[in-house]
Amino acid sequence: MNNIIAKIPKIFAPLIKTKKRYKLYYGGRGGGKSYAFADSLLFLGRMKKLRIACMREVQDSIKDSVHKLLSDRISFYQLTDYKVTETQIINKITDTTFIFKGLQEQNAGNIKSLEGIDIVWLEEAQKISKLSWDVLNPTIRKAGSEIWISMNREAENDPIWTAVGANPDERTLVVKVNYTDNPFCPEELKYMAEKCRRENPEDYEHIWLGAPMATGDYKLMNYKDVRRAMDAILMATQSPLIIGIDVARFGDDHTVFCFRRGRYCTGFKSFAHLDNVAVANQATFFIREYKPARVFVDAGGVGGGVVDILNDRGFKKIVRPVMFGAKALRDDRYHNRRAEMWDELRLWLSGEQEVYLPKDENLTTELCAVNKKYDSAGRLQLEEKDEIKKRLGHSPDTADALALTFAEPVYERTSNYYDELPENSIESLFRVKKSNSSW
Repeated sequence: MNNIIAKIPKIFAPLIKTKKRYKLYYGGRGGGKSYAFADSLLFLGRMKKLRIACMREVQDSIKDSVHKLLSDRISFYQLTDYKVTETQIINKITDTTFIFKGLQEQNAGNIKSLEGIDIVWLEEAQKISKLSWDVLNPTIRKAGSEIWISMNREAENDPIWTAVGANPDERTLVVKVNYTDNPFCPEELKYMAEKCRRENPEDYEHIWLGAPMATGDYKLMNYKDVRRAMDAILMATQSPLIIGIDVARFGDDHTVFCFRRGRYCTGFKSFAHLDNVAVANQATFFIREYKPARVFVDAGGVGGGVVDILNDRGFKKIVRPVMFGAKALRDDRYHNRRAEMWDELRLWLSGEQEVYLPKDENLTTELCAVNKKYDSAGRLQLEEKDEIKKRLGHSPDTADALALTFAEPVYERTSNYYDELPENSIESLFRVKKSNSSW
């Protein structure tokens, strides 16, 4: 086996020389992350037998993976001890094996094939969902195993950044690397970076220096507004109770109930695998027990059946069906009801008055995942729910339930419909304190 001198920038030396459970490198374009990771893994694989899994969120074919990059680097260094096949790369001397997989393909049945992996390389990790990470991380359990992460951050709450990079411990290496740290960065890239810096400083910060993308560019919700609401210290109010019900459409979705009083979101209740009757039964319990002023139900798909059952049970005065795709109440500004409700939620979060959300990282991810655009009439439009589900790995059911509580203005409790609120009010369900103030 020939001795080869690798061209790896010094900033990446810890990949080979430092033992850590997690090694996360992030930054902008031109930093050389992919080349450095590929070269480091190839040379480690020449030293001893390793099982290396190269993974990304979605891999429809081997062409979507880093298989070609590794093959090109093998040719560049003339590493004749490696054998490249269509699906694997194997070192003929050490028996090191590279495999290539998409995280969304993994489930309880085939995830066990990863348990003997020595090193995982997560490429384009900014696209990896929280669900995928929660499945992968505990699976890589071999003694001394490592997870290498390369990413260009997209948002403040990228799931991998939140899980690994935001608060690193002693077993986590986090390194920011940009084109200025790469001695092998081509002159053309340096020229493009400097041109971008002069002409569009905000784009330069994101594209070339690795800063998260500005929220206003394409995201509906501001991450800082969401975090502020979750960090708020606010007493529950005596405002009318509003319930939003996002009814599950498919087997892996959840039916979620959201409970909100004015500026205070009390909490959520999530249920899996409920049919329409079971959802209506749960809603009936909450209505009779906690006496809401309004119950907004996602009536699209199977949700219409839930509304019918609740109406038959005598709750028509308070139950309101909501069609996400229906004409907005203010259709000069919004593409449909869904965009209108979500924007009302955004205004609630960003307003001058303090509001409260329960601390929930999954809710944060869902709220900040929604991309916005404008239709041909200049009205606000949101990306399709299926696109969000594809990116997150799950449907944003919790955030949709919260948005439903903004379907229509609710100013006062329907006192002529209910008796006085019972002692076991909704606050007792979530064990929160009530104040005497209203809003």
